[in-house]
Amino acid sequence: MKFMKLGSKPDTFQADGKCIRYVISDLATDVTIIVGEVKFHLHKFPLMSKSNRLQKLALKASEENSDEIDMVDFPGGPKAFEICAKFCYGMTVTLNAYNVVAARCAAEYLEMTEDVDRGNLIFKIEVFINSSILRSWKDSIIVLQTTKSLLPWSENLKIVGRCIDSIASKTSVDPANVTWSYTYNRKLSAPEIIVKGGMKYQEKIESVPKDWWVEDICELEIFLYKRVMTAVKSKGRMDGAIIVEALKTYAVRWLPDSVDALISDVHSWRNKLLVETIVCLLPSDKGVSCSCSFLLKLLKVAILVGVDDSAREDLMNRISLRLHEASVKDLLIPARSPQTTIYDVGMVHSIVNQCMINEKCSQDLDLGKNDVGCTDFVLGHGSLLSVGKVIDGYLEEIARDPNLSLASFIDLARSIPEFVRPVHDGLYKAIDMYLKEHLSLTKAERKELCSLMDVKKLTMDASMHAAQNDRLPLRVVVQVLFFEQVRASAGVQSLNNNPRDASRSTTNTEEEWEKTAAEDCNSIKKQMNQTKIKEGEFPKNGKFLKKDSRNSKSGMQLLPSRSRRIFDKLWVVRKGHGENKSSETSGSSQSPTSMVPGDTKSAASSAKHRRHSIS
Repeated sequence: MKFMKLGSKPDTFQADGKCIRYVISDLATDVTIIVGEVKFHLHKFPLMSKSNRLQKLALKASEENSDEIDMVDFPGGPKAFEICAKFCYGMTVTLNAYNVVAARCAAEYLEMTEDVDRGNLIFKIEVFINSSILRSWKDSIIVLQTTKSLLPWSENLKIVGRCIDSIASKTSVDPANVTWSYTYNRKLSAPEIIVKGGMKYQEKIESVPKDWWVEDICELEIFLYKRVMTAVKSKGRMDGAIIVEALKTYAVRWLPDSVDALISDVHSWRNKLLVETIVCLLPSDKGVSCSCSFLLKLLKVAILVGVDDSAREDLMNRISLRLHEASVKDLLIPARSPQTTIYDVGMVHSIVNQCMINEKCSQDLDLGKNDVGCTDFVLGHGSLLSVGKVIDGYLEEIARDPNLSLASFIDLARSIPEFVRPVHDGLYKAIDMYLKEHLSLTKAERKELCSLMDVKKLTMDASMHAAQNDRLPLRVVVQVLFFEQVRASAGVQSLNNNPRDASRSTTNTEEEWEKTAAEDCNSIKKQMNQTKIKEGEFPKNGKFLKKDSRNSKSGMQLLPSRSRRIFDKLWVVRKGHGENKSSETSGSSQSPTSMVPGDTKSAASSAKHRRHSIS
């Protein structure tokens, strides 16, 4: 720390209790100066020789036949006045970063200028500030901290502005040119890089990190910190990622860990101001590496402390730009009263909608593209695929909430475009979880919920699970079984190099499906409950085709026997109502007879035989 000594005479100031200060001298004191609660018994001559204001006040006091002078609103209080008084007596005074601002403001109050005496206190202090304090990194920060208690004097004397400019200028210096000491305790590559707050002499200059300055300025009050960071950004030489790192460090330093401390009446106002300040200081550059996790944590705190709508919307917009980096855990934002749900689903829905709007506004997004164009778009924009995965995971988590309405679940699920979900396994898990936790859903609601899912986009594992899922509507199970047979048949045809044209199937109404399946619904469910399959294991008799079929050579992986019986049973029922009718599916469906014409007779007869055995 820099310091400056003034005067050469020994210090003869003495104290009589807490409120009396006097000078030991052969001459009797002739004036009493009152500063706050302290009375100074001094001599007029040395004081008036340095202070223009004391000259005026002493003259006024003598006209009133009084030897007391009351210093109202004296900046810095008794300690600052004592420094000025000792300087007037020529006694030794030591100035440093902790008292120099108070001494400067007091000297300004007393009008200790060059007009009164050459080499007066104001001149000497200014020399010390400009030549020593502002050239020191840590002294500049200390001085800036002391200016808060001396406002508006320190502001009017431009001490605050000069310290801020000095600090901001040093943060922009090339790390290779940083030769002063600093505090850096984060992510140290070696434990001895920092010793007693400074760099070891033998350490290479190249070891100075780019964010070497962020910890030291964390000790500033929020108002001063905001001004320093604004100045750092205005210089235009600081990387946005480092600014974000500085804001993270400041948030960790001042935001409490517990929710109770965060929303307590004592600190709620300060925490609210802190969050709003951090949000307004975030770099405006959309490409800056501000992690989505940090933004979401900041949003959670912002909601708890009740920040302004503008700050909250700013955070939501920033999150929407980096939603592909989010995790499900980060998106679990607790709901606030009067919401009845566990998590704030509406806010996440708004973020997803904004994310989609951002994508639509991008130059390379054209909503009029055909299916191939959409595929190319997805392949070129993996971030959207990540958004789809994280939202499906989020849906699975919130589906556990018994108070989550079906409409909210469906709206959020549909906020993601179809081409963002090339696979529907995650969506299936979310739907299954919702069905499991909401057993009171009506038949119509279950159908509406399952309509979100395209069974053609389920993987083999998900299809196997869905085929045995009692919570799914029977119609959905049949669709899963049908498309698994279509997939298996297509695989056989591909292996045999014998492609066949699939005939276009007709579509039955939903009422016809219900009528044909009603007769055997109970018996099928009974079989579903009695038959189980272990994960990754297939029964020996779980085949779609007979052993003597010419397609059985492929050795393809087929469905379990339980699923086969369900499908064959419904197939036989359909055959009984008319062979020209075909199954209805969630998308474009094809009948089993049209897919494998050669196997129709054998499969039908086998299914018929099993049906009689069941009944």
